[in-house]
Amino acid sequence: MYVRVFAAAWLLACAGLALLAWGFEAPFAYDPVGPRAYPLLLLLLMGCGSLWLLCKPHGEPTPPFNWAMARRAALCVLVLLAYALLFEKLGFVITTALATFALGLLFNGRLWPCLISGVLMGVLLYGLFDLSLDVPLPLGVLRLLES
Repeated sequence: MYVRVFAAAWLLACAGLALLAWGFEAPFAYDPVGPRAYPLLLLLLMGCGSLWLLCKPHGEPTPPFNWAMARRAALCVLVLLAYALLFEKLGFVITTALATFALGLLFNGRLWPCLISGVLMGVLLYGLFDLSLDVPLPLGVLRLLES
């Protein structure tokens, strides 16, 4: 019952946010698709998931509430919130490395592989987006080392 109520509320939220995202326009054309494509795609995917939860057969069991999974989901949201808040100050490389490391540990990864993959993720994604695809990303505290 609660899952269907949540799914209906989430579907309405997705529809409302899609109406807002439809009006996104860039003052200059930096991308042929424009700034609205990514949020609309995410909202479409979330809306499809909500529809599935809303329309799934009643006989299909819903897993019982699990406090350990809820705690892990809340920690995941906190890591992503910290990522968003620290992105400009610390820069892409450091924030991505820290978030990847924390999420790896959160999902039962071992310490050293999580640390190595976090550093590699930050550096390689920075190289891909900033250097190869010309998508400017903030350097944050690494800007001090640049000069």
